[in-house]
Amino acid sequence: MTKHLGGAVIPTGFDVPVQPLWRAAHYTGELGCIAEARAFAARFLEQLCTEWCAVADRRACGELLLVVTELVTNADRHSNGPYILELEGTDSAVTVGVYDSSAALPRRYPRDPERVGRHGMEIVYALASEVVVERVPVGKRVRARFELNR
Repeated sequence: MTKHLGGAVIPTGFDVPVQPLWRAAHYTGELGCIAEARAFAARFLEQLCTEWCAVADRRACGELLLVVTELVTNADRHSNGPYILELEGTDSAVTVGVYDSSAALPRRYPRDPERVGRHGMEIVYALASEVVVERVPVGKRVRARFELNR
């Protein structure tokens, strides 16, 4: 821990690495799971603001919930089983990770305002600072890093 006294920084000897806030939830794909995932992410963000002093305005909160919604909806729609939502955050960013049992990687379609549907990954890529899609032993994981203060 560091104390600030009159502009001077005094090391106290208690400095320890701080781990990001991490939470995960398992969903079965039953009716209501997407709404539950959004509520889980909203509670996570509230906890992040309290414990990490993160600053998330209405825009950041809405956009983060949109990223969660799109990734969870894709897992719900395209996998044949349960999925896991994983959230990791600090005072400046949240990483949203979704694991599902489908080995098929999500497709990012070219921008087309006349296309009906299939805009989920386009939205995620527009809002996230980084998106990583990878196969894992039981399916795939999609991770999107979302900056709280843009």
